[in-house]
Amino acid sequence: MVIGMDENQNYFDNVNQGGLTPAQIPKDEKGSGKGVFLIGMIVGIASALLVVAICWLGVGIQNSVEEKENQSAQIELQEDSAIDARVIEKLQTLEKMVDQYYYLGEVTDDEFRDGVYKGLLSALNDPYSEYYTAEELASMMEQSEGIYYGIGAYVSLDSATGLPKISGVIKNSPAEEAELRANDLIYEVDGKSTYGMSLTEAVAMIKGPEGTDVQLTLIREGESDYLELTLTRQRVESPTVEFSMEEDDMAYIQVTEFDDVTVDQFAEALAMARGSGAKGIILDLRGNPGGNLSTVVEMCQMILPEGMIVYTEDKNGRREEYKSDGSRELELPLVVLVDMNSASAAEIMAGAIKDYGTGTLVGTTTFGKGIVQQIMPFRDGSAVKLTISAYYTPSGKNIHGTGIEPDVVCEFDGEAYYASEDHPDNQLEKAKEVLREKMGNR
Repeated sequence: MVIGMDENQNYFDNVNQGGLTPAQIPKDEKGSGKGVFLIGMIVGIASALLVVAICWLGVGIQNSVEEKENQSAQIELQEDSAIDARVIEKLQTLEKMVDQYYYLGEVTDDEFRDGVYKGLLSALNDPYSEYYTAEELASMMEQSEGIYYGIGAYVSLDSATGLPKISGVIKNSPAEEAELRANDLIYEVDGKSTYGMSLTEAVAMIKGPEGTDVQLTLIREGESDYLELTLTRQRVESPTVEFSMEEDDMAYIQVTEFDDVTVDQFAEALAMARGSGAKGIILDLRGNPGGNLSTVVEMCQMILPEGMIVYTEDKNGRREEYKSDGSRELELPLVVLVDMNSASAAEIMAGAIKDYGTGTLVGTTTFGKGIVQQIMPFRDGSAVKLTISAYYTPSGKNIHGTGIEPDVVCEFDGEAYYASEDHPDNQLEKAKEVLREKMGNR
């Protein structure tokens, strides 16, 4: 098109340069000029069409190449992914089969999708990695803020049976009134088996609106049959830190979880201990299932000397370190109570204290959870929790599957504790004995 216009323009320029007007051109020359002009136009149009055709052909070739590249990329993605076209087709077939044949009720689209997501995470065979619906995530975040509606018990997964179990009981709660005990296995909730459930699913069944009832079927060591208990759900305020002054100027601080509210509560307890003239501190981490990594790091910075608190390593060997500057190091003798239900963040704190030798651990071997999870939210309010790394104590130990051995072994005498209204705590008494010795040696 551009070429044709240039040729015609050049032709007329050449004529005018000859100094003749159209009237001065001889007739035969006029005719021949018209013919040449017509030929020029035809050539120009033909050239334009040719260029359009070439451009159209080029665009077509480019689109074809891009389409093949996209198809190739899709094929590569499908080859690298477990979820390919065949899986999607099979899922759609399964959905149709459920719609057509399933007898025991309707399954909504949301329930079907959530089941797919949960099933994908369950394939990891990791009890700590799971998918949360928007409702489940909101409920979990609510509990981490210290207030929720339920029975007032801390629940964890029992590694031996896979069943949820009671790891601790909140004071003045329905769980305490019903005399639930640590290590009670929750076999059924409202008649539904908890076997194979995730911890989130089991807890969601136990929690519920204030004033409603929930029936728990429990397996308790020493009992020959199941225990059936009905509890009425209440608004539960979970103070994650308890403080008291004991005899001989000993301060007792119990930390039941590492939640968002725990940092300030722990700081307040330490201030009260110092303000009360405490000469030693007993830190009780028994039954503590863990919590937020950031929370335990902040709390460790309140008591540890300068140095490493904990470090993590992910699947690619990337290392992240968490340290204390030592500016608030605890200068009082310290004894830490631990047991088989002290897990995760509780083990981070106990492990760091043991490695630095700033406290003496009393009790039994801890749970042994040396891995870290991260919650990754989606725009629709749902989220996935994935195990993303392992953590190591300051000396480089990973305690996953083994736990932390106490410095002073002392088995809990549950028979004596539950047989008396006074609830004598032999482990606490042992901790006091050890602390007295440490205080006397100063």
